[in-house]
Amino acid sequence: MKLSARNMLKGKVVDVRKDDVAAQIRIDIGGGNVITSAITSDSVNRLGLGNGKAVTVVVKAGDAIPAVYSRSTGKPGIARDKDRLALVAAKARGVSPG
Repeated sequence: MKLSARNMLKGKVVDVRKDDVAAQIRIDIGGGNVITSAITSDSVNRLGLGNGKAVTVVVKAGDAIPAVYSRSTGKPGIARDKDRLALVAAKARGVSPG
C-alpha cells in the first residue's frame, strides 16, 4: 500500500478501550511518547488490534488550530479571534508579532 502521508511512526499498542461503536487505542512510539487514536470498534476488530500488536501510526492532519502565548502568564492558550486578527495583520505588514 502507498500513502501520501509522510509522518509515519512505528509503535506498539499498549491499551485498547472500546464500546459498541468507538474505541481509543494507545500506542507507545518510544522515548516515553504515547499517541492516542480514536477509531471505530469495527476497525479495531478488522485490524486485530490488541496489546503488544506492532503498528504504524500514520499522521495526516486535517486541521491546524492556532495557539498563542499569553503575555501575562507566558502559557500557551487557544487564540481568540482578536489575537488571530492581530497575527494576520502583523504578518501582512511583515512585522513579527510580539
